[in-house]
Amino acid sequence: MTIQQLNYIVTISEAGSMNKASELLYVAQPSLTSAVRELENEIGFKIFNRSGRGVTLTPEGADFIPYARQVCNQYKDLLEYTGKASGRKKKFAVSTQHYSFAVKAFVELVKEFDTSRYEFAVRETQTKDVIRDVANLRSEIGILYLSDFNRAAIGKLLRTNDLEFHHLIDCEPYVYIWKGHPLAGKKSITFDELRDYPCLSFEQGDTASFYYAEEILSTEEYIRTVKANDRATMLNLMVGLNGYTLCSGIICEELNGDDHVAVPFESDSVKENSTMEIGYITKKNMVLSTLGIKYIEKICEYLNIEKTGL
Repeated sequence: MTIQQLNYIVTISEAGSMNKASELLYVAQPSLTSAVRELENEIGFKIFNRSGRGVTLTPEGADFIPYARQVCNQYKDLLEYTGKASGRKKKFAVSTQHYSFAVKAFVELVKEFDTSRYEFAVRETQTKDVIRDVANLRSEIGILYLSDFNRAAIGKLLRTNDLEFHHLIDCEPYVYIWKGHPLAGKKSITFDELRDYPCLSFEQGDTASFYYAEEILSTEEYIRTVKANDRATMLNLMVGLNGYTLCSGIICEELNGDDHVAVPFESDSVKENSTMEIGYITKKNMVLSTLGIKYIEKICEYLNIEKTGL
């Protein structure tokens, strides 16, 4: 197989049709089809199912594409390193649960580079999409947390997708509320004190969403709950409904504003092992790109922790 063939199938999988991929690659469709068939004959299985509506990945193709994408990305890195990238934009993407510090670190990274030469993307999204994006190499790095409750389920999902979790920091839970909330002036807040207020959580859209929840203690029986799907809406609900969410306590006021506070969650009211272990995920044994290394360094600088394993 060749880099050209791998680039062809990656482009086809992203475009969803031979016609579109042919236009993007500036390759005649018969030549493109022939190259794909040659590769399929070589590896011994079909990569695509073809129909009048376009192409879809076979199960074997879906497993193969992430590896092909990884090889293509590493080849592009090699061209960049040798100065033979022919003006091609270098790409870097991050997928993250709704953490303002992850976005802040991304902002600081982008500031150091000429965006006319680089293509950056940051995706605040659902937990399962963070995992899927990194598994498919749509994003090089994913940011999420583990706890004793979700560790087994998330860990199995990471292993199934050939992903590794890298520890960054451990955090005790905080109650995140707006400054005008009746409990905002307290030194700590108990679970019982929150019973009259709605618990706000990010929508995960899955039947097993309690394993994907971004909020610690997701299995507690909250009397009042309201779900949101973005950070701005969550902040608005805190003001409009006196809602709260349970978080890591790592808040970026520059992005979230200074109208909200993080109050320690009373330890006596929390079930055991409520620590949040925040880290990042990558493809197993994958060497981070220069941009990936710099991004993790920016996170470590913001969290004031030592950089390890980079």
